This record gives sequence, structure tokens and C-alpha cells, in this order.
Amino acid sequence: MTERVTATEETLELIEKLKKRHGPLMFHQSGGCCDGSSPMCYPDGDLRIGESDVYLGEIGGSPFYMSRDQYEYWKHTQLIIDVVDGRGGMFSLEGPEGKRFFTRSRVFSDEERKELQL
Repeated sequence: MTERVTATEETLELIEKLKKRHGPLMFHQSGGCCDGSSPMCYPDGDLRIGESDVYLGEIGGSPFYMSRDQYEYWKHTQLIIDVVDGRGGMFSLEGPEGKRFFTRSRVFSDEERKELQL
């Protein structure tokens, strides 16, 4: 089955480290403003999810969301959450680790779009 969001091995390792420190986590793809367009990591439940958010799947056992407006631009792509060196968003849990989550993407194939009913 085609996943809308996936994560690199390094990302999964960082998620496990953060879970040990903070407990269950959640992610939301930021649409800009203070923290740019980064995937933001929070303790599960710290960010209020509403009707305007779309659930994309899980990475490392943690739910991943995006605003519906932003989803309309990204729905034809698979999000690949990676980790790079540097300070990320000031509100995201990975900041003190000297790492930041980073979104890469690829366009779904025709077969994948058909499976996802896009």
C-alpha cells in the first residue's frame, strides 16, 4: 500500500530518542510563518488538530497531519521526512538535539495515484 508520508532510518532513530524523553509524539507539517515549512514535532496532544487538518499517516508510530489548504498543493506527492544538521523550528522538540526534521517529496506514480484515488 502506498503511504502518503514516510521517514528515513535516521528520522526513525531520532523519533525513538524523542519518545524516550517526551513520551508519545505527533507531527504537523508547518505551512510557513515563524518556523518556515518544516515538519513540526510535538508531544502528542500538544497541538490541537481540527477539521481543517488532514491525517496523512504515521512515522515511527506517531501521527502526521497537514492543513487541508496545504494538502491540496501536496496531495500528489509522497512526503519523506528526513533529518539534517542544524536548528529547526523553535517550537519543535528536536531543536535541542542539533538536528531538524526536513521534508523531501516525490511525485506519486500513475499507479500510486490510482491506488490513492487522486
